Amino acid sequence: MDKMFQKTAEGHGRWGGIVGDAVLGANDGIITTFAVVAGVTGANLSPAVVLIIGFANIIADGISMAFGNYLGTKSEKDFVISERKREEWEIDNKPEEEIAEIREIYSNKGFEGEDLERAVHVITSDKKRWVDAMMYDELGLSSEESFKPLRSALVTLIAFAIFGILPLLAYIPVFSVENKFLTASALTGMAIFVVGALSGLAIKKNPVISGIEMLAVGIISASAAYMAGSFISGLVK
Repeated sequence: MDKMFQKTAEGHGRWGGIVGDAVLGANDGIITTFAVVAGVTGANLSPAVVLIIGFANIIADGISMAFGNYLGTKSEKDFVISERKREEWEIDNKPEEEIAEIREIYSNKGFEGEDLERAVHVITSDKKRWVDAMMYDELGLSSEESFKPLRSALVTLIAFAIFGILPLLAYIPVFSVENKFLTASALTGMAIFVVGALSGLAIKKNPVISGIEMLAVGIISASAAYMAGSFISGLVK
């Protein structure tokens, strides 16, 4: 039983968490940076301005997202820890009620008769195993060990920075690109679709549909930014 919960925590916490954080950072990084590029292009400003505002966005928004993810993950972890302490107190102070809950949980899973009583005995004979069962089966919570606030923050920041740079590549002087915005749009579109497809695979959704959905979000965001830049530019000239 201990190994079962450990495997669950490791499987969903380590890889599921990393994939989720990476997709979150990559998606936000590329869409927000390209929105900046589109807005500046709509305002008909120079490529230098695109680079300045684009990299400023990567630094500021990337750090903000990383801190936000850190605090959010830490809050989840703190909540799980508090619930574990509550379950431990209830086992120490109200063991009969907790045994009855375990019996009900495993009865609902299909255990009957001697098999049910054997399962209840095995689980309640070890406090950690007992608490793990209550956390997972009663509350639907993973182990607190599956929450890694610092890791979540770093993965989000790195993914944000890597994918956020893509829309800016065409504007870097070392690359001789004639139609910079068109090139940036193509790079961004492909990257957004890939991120969306990977997100779909992670949640067992059709990757093509997921990629198209995310691409649509990117197009809408960039179009709105482009029109806003063009409109505001017209007002201030």
